[in-house]
Amino acid sequence: MARIVMKFGGTSVANLDRIRAAAAFVRREADAGHSVAVVVSAMAGETNRLVGLCAEAGEPAPALDARDVEYDAVVASGEQVTSGLLALVMQNLGYRARSWQGWQIPLKTDLAHGKARIAEIEGEALGEAIDSGEIAICAGFQGIAPDGRIATLGRGGSDTSAVALAAAVGAERCDIYTDVDGVYTTDPRLTKQARRINKISFEEMLEMASVGAKVLQTRSVELAMRYKVPVRVLSSFDPPDAPGPGTLICDEDDIVEENVVTTVTPDFNEASVTILAVPDEPGRAAGIFDALAAANINIDMIVQSASR
Repeated sequence: MARIVMKFGGTSVANLDRIRAAAAFVRREADAGHSVAVVVSAMAGETNRLVGLCAEAGEPAPALDARDVEYDAVVASGEQVTSGLLALVMQNLGYRARSWQGWQIPLKTDLAHGKARIAEIEGEALGEAIDSGEIAICAGFQGIAPDGRIATLGRGGSDTSAVALAAAVGAERCDIYTDVDGVYTTDPRLTKQARRINKISFEEMLEMASVGAKVLQTRSVELAMRYKVPVRVLSSFDPPDAPGPGTLICDEDDIVEENVVTTVTPDFNEASVTILAVPDEPGRAAGIFDALAAANINIDMIVQSASR
């Protein structure tokens, strides 16, 4: 009996009909005898709605203060609603299921409210629960900070929650259910020549995610690669009794034949910053990047040249 983590994105739990469809996939794995933990996102559009309410009430400050903490308390509620609804649906189908919030697992984070990083996951209680036959429905995107308050992991953080939980409980794999049936050679909405990839290495998927592919969050791929957690990308819009093969993200040693070029990925959400007249002396670059790191700003590429 294998432990499996299943994650459903916002479009896969957009309403009660979609939640019932997700429950059918969970039911299939449970009936196969697997120990199942499920990670859910908020319903499609719900996080944006909650962020909008926070903006009306008062935007979070650039630096950490009480408003950032309350922002997390508000936006984390979307996943809590979804986890409770899916647990109710599973119970109505006759399964023993319950919702788990981030603080109940517990998934421990640092203090960077709004874009926290996972510090530690104590997976013993969750593992024992699913091995006993319970289906654990976990709220993604959230954990508990050292100050005892809810902390969110940033947009797309449910992917990171799912892979981290899979690593913590020693899952055989992590299945990511979304509105596409796998990873493609390029964005299928932009070109009809895009083809689904059967297998892709962690390194290739990380490169894709870092340059703009929206299938998985970059941090989730980093975790999967670090802990060697196989990840499958599947469509929740396929029939539960006949799902497609999806795309397996795995170690490159598990791929027999590699392509010279795997994908072409467009990125429409990248900012370029140029710093001029930086003195050519030891410690200057470190001072710049230390400040960016302290502000939890991710850098994709560094290009250095002689300044004016």
